[in-house]
Amino acid sequence: MAKKSSVEKNNRRKRMAMQSLPKRKALKATIQNPKTSDADRRAAQVALEKMPRNSSPTRVRNRCEMTGRSRGFIRAFGLSRIALRELALEGKVPGLRKASW
Repeated sequence: MAKKSSVEKNNRRKRMAMQSLPKRKALKATIQNPKTSDADRRAAQVALEKMPRNSSPTRVRNRCEMTGRSRGFIRAFGLSRIALRELALEGKVPGLRKASW
């Protein structure tokens, strides 16, 4: 089980990223638009830099829903490899079973 503080920090980052998504998109569109003047582009860059770091979606870490583990995350299930294996062995994941040959 991951530390509660790490999981909570990641949840806080998710919330911040979702709240600031429209503003970040607008600023990035302004920066990337070739018709934008240099002064407006620079102002948008400064505004984007002044936003909190944790509001960036790239700072959000994928974590297991059961344990909070950050390594070995399997995106299709939202679980770590260990939690997925335990659930698969118990037969709680439909259509998934341990390979044997």
